Amino acid sequence: MKVLFAGTPAVAVPSLDRLLEAGFEVVGVLTRPDAPLGRKRVLTPSPVAQRAEELGLEVIKASRITPEVTDQIVATGADVGAIVAFGGLVPQSALDALEHGWINLHFSLLPAWRGAAPVQHALINGDDVLGASTFQLEAGLDTGPVFGTMTETARPDDTSGVVLERLAVSGAVLLAQTLSAIAAGRAEARPQEGTPTLAPKLTLEDGRLDWSQPALSLHRRARGVTPEPGAWTELDGQRFKIGSLALRPDVRDLAPGTLRLVGKSVVVGTGSHGLELLEVQPSGKRMMSARDWARGLAALEKVTFE
Repeated sequence: MKVLFAGTPAVAVPSLDRLLEAGFEVVGVLTRPDAPLGRKRVLTPSPVAQRAEELGLEVIKASRITPEVTDQIVATGADVGAIVAFGGLVPQSALDALEHGWINLHFSLLPAWRGAAPVQHALINGDDVLGASTFQLEAGLDTGPVFGTMTETARPDDTSGVVLERLAVSGAVLLAQTLSAIAAGRAEARPQEGTPTLAPKLTLEDGRLDWSQPALSLHRRARGVTPEPGAWTELDGQRFKIGSLALRPDVRDLAPGTLRLVGKSVVVGTGSHGLELLEVQPSGKRMMSARDWARGLAALEKVTFE
């Protein structure tokens, strides 16, 4: 089959590479337009655009799939669209334009966590099993019938960034297998079963840690929002970023938000037991070890997170 690949971030690149390795003819790549990055806001192609250009593939850049963009897609001669984190909706006219429609690789076990941030919400929720699904894209939000799934067990210190790196690779295999089955005429898509949950895009406020909450809940949230939008609290009215945390169930006499040096560890109180600060980033400074940060304070016991 001739494939039109649609994707934008780095997690989509392994799928593009895998389809080519599996022998599919990728006749074009659809990705979001160049975006300003860094302090100097330099216009930069998406990771998928950069990889496609390295491979010599035709690249279509669009923030929306307009009728004109649909015409460009059809002109590639594609039989099917393969989409991984494109970052935009595919209108019905474009869904109908390709013989086999569009196959979406989504990083959740549908119908769980439909939306833009499935892994992040799964970790915040404390899901023990993570995974990816391939499904037939429909006009609804991740509602189409599922072709296949793959699962893995969540690890205690997983962050959303680490999980997405793993699922990007294993999910790419699933996507290639699904397209191979469609090409061979033996693919079977089944309607989604179970109660849907939603995973909207995270905002900066989703990363704020409320120290009155239980330690386990805070640990899950911090891992779910890392690296983006990042975990944070307030100190002296300024945002104070939290790089990583560890559970300290042995420390139970600290009020929420107060800090103490326990041995050589910096521990903060929560609504249940302590959390050890491993990496922190004070406002205007680089990420550093919490121990180094604490050494620069006159009295750690006087510090309280808001």
